[in-house]
Amino acid sequence: MVSNYIINLRQKKSGLRIIFLGTGTSQGIPVIGSDHPVCLSSDPRDKRLRVSVLVSWESYNYVIDCGPDFRQQLLRHPIPRLDGILFTHEHADHTAGIDDIRPFFFRQGDIPVYALKRVQVSLKQRFDYIFADEERYPGAPAIAYHEIQADEPFSLSGKMVVPVEGFHNRLQVLGFRIGDFAYLTDIKTISDKEIAKIKEVKVLCVNALRIEPHHSHFNLDEALNFIDQVKPEQAYLTHISHHLGFHAEVEKELPPGVHLAYDNLELNL
Repeated sequence: MVSNYIINLRQKKSGLRIIFLGTGTSQGIPVIGSDHPVCLSSDPRDKRLRVSVLVSWESYNYVIDCGPDFRQQLLRHPIPRLDGILFTHEHADHTAGIDDIRPFFFRQGDIPVYALKRVQVSLKQRFDYIFADEERYPGAPAIAYHEIQADEPFSLSGKMVVPVEGFHNRLQVLGFRIGDFAYLTDIKTISDKEIAKIKEVKVLCVNALRIEPHHSHFNLDEALNFIDQVKPEQAYLTHISHHLGFHAEVEKELPPGVHLAYDNLELNL
């Protein structure tokens, strides 16, 4: 069934606008108190907020992940409406900004959220005031939760979304294919079956934490090997730590068609 969805996606022009709201790892760059040369860099591309991406088409706006820099990111890139949030997983650098959906909630009502059941359980524990069924705290935002599964594509505002399962060490995480754009972060391992869902997309975005191996993230070599398997037209690396090196230097060493993403980068498909 998934293959039929992918065929249909390839037959349509995606018409997507992609803005990288953040491309940094869980601490961001610069890291607080660090004197590492990359943290002291004056190149704006070396200053990275926590990972998130805005995907827009027609009049619709969706974000993938909503981390602790969400407010700052949406002040940089204001949108009149937030049609939903897709969560890859529950870690704080991907979810801690959920309270800052309040301005959208006040204007729109409940904000749709799409994530695994496990992510909902985690969010309820950490943000119980958002999920309260009775006597909700005045001024708290509210969400409309949509449970999704790794093997079940779903529709968003006329676009089919194909979840892509990977593992962040032993934690299941979801990437997403929307049209000819695929976004995966915090991946360490992924099966051939899941890779088949994103083969030969136009644009692939995937995590590349650093040069040295890491227990729960692709390092640079692993990310490049993964890109070789997918064979996208263009690939962008995200979830980058200061240990990967200076943006300008790393970019020059990457293979053709592979780039470092950076905060505020905009793509149009």
